[in-house]
Amino acid sequence: MRRRSLVVLLGCLLGALSAIPIAAAGNGGFAPVEPVSPNAERTEDAYYLIAAFAIFVFLMVTVPLAFFIVRFRSRGRARTVEGPQIRGNTSLELAWTAVPVVILVVVAGFIFYKLPGITDLSSAEGATELRINVEGRQFYWQYTYGNGVIAIDRLRVPVDRVVELEITAPEHDVVHSYWIPAIGGKFDAIPGETTELEFRAEREGVYEGQCTEFCGAQHGVMTASIEVIPAAEFDRWLEREAQAQETGTSGLGEATYVGVCAKCHGLRGEGLIGPALVDNPLLAQREALEDVVRDGRGEMPAVGRGWDDRQFEALSRYLQRELGGDDGG
Repeated sequence: MRRRSLVVLLGCLLGALSAIPIAAAGNGGFAPVEPVSPNAERTEDAYYLIAAFAIFVFLMVTVPLAFFIVRFRSRGRARTVEGPQIRGNTSLELAWTAVPVVILVVVAGFIFYKLPGITDLSSAEGATELRINVEGRQFYWQYTYGNGVIAIDRLRVPVDRVVELEITAPEHDVVHSYWIPAIGGKFDAIPGETTELEFRAEREGVYEGQCTEFCGAQHGVMTASIEVIPAAEFDRWLEREAQAQETGTSGLGEATYVGVCAKCHGLRGEGLIGPALVDNPLLAQREALEDVVRDGRGEMPAVGRGWDDRQFEALSRYLQRELGGDDGG
């Protein structure tokens, strides 16, 4: 029975060790996603340093443990017989006290060295070229560019330019946390406060993220993404979108519906939280609809408090067109 237990213990140890290269090769959630900005690269560097020390400590504990189990096993002694006693070893005790202290000092020093570049790139990457306000709201992310363009959940930025995000939340809302793993670390959106993040995306593509601070019943659907596109294409899009939103010909209404309304309601109640919007009599009462959107009702938060008129108008027009609302008061 003892031999069988020893075999099981050694098998578990070997299995744990063999999983390390597999996890590193296939990621599988054990390692950071591939970074596309200097911010995320520094975060990845810190992760692998800490992981290396963690593996070192794991081996330094488990390998001697397995050895001691084999070396000092009972060898048939009766359970009532006390085994040989091993007295303290001053050098060994000093070593296992000093080594962890050295490890912590190295890790802390490396983290403090990497930390400034995780949040602030201006000194190393040049002046900020684009500033965007990011608001965390139940249960969506709203972006406002410097020229007034509004986007919901998906942020468009140019490749190879320094972008500054001013992350916050309305004072009437709750705390959220903005995280796009390929771009950088988590940054809290705190009501009434502003957290700043600078990054420079080095590769085009769409990079997904998630609110990581539990913010209510629909926290799970509060996703975020950053779409990185060529700089010239971004400049053209931003100019066209500003004109389209000003004239009411943009897709802002649909984006607001999908990102803000459909998550909780859905056309036929797919959101599972709010009532279905199809044939909802509230859509035929524009003023009542605006009151609910801006002020909330019951369990529904004030999702549209602080919106400028063009955003509500865009949403209202979309609902009228797609869901049969009436523009009458």
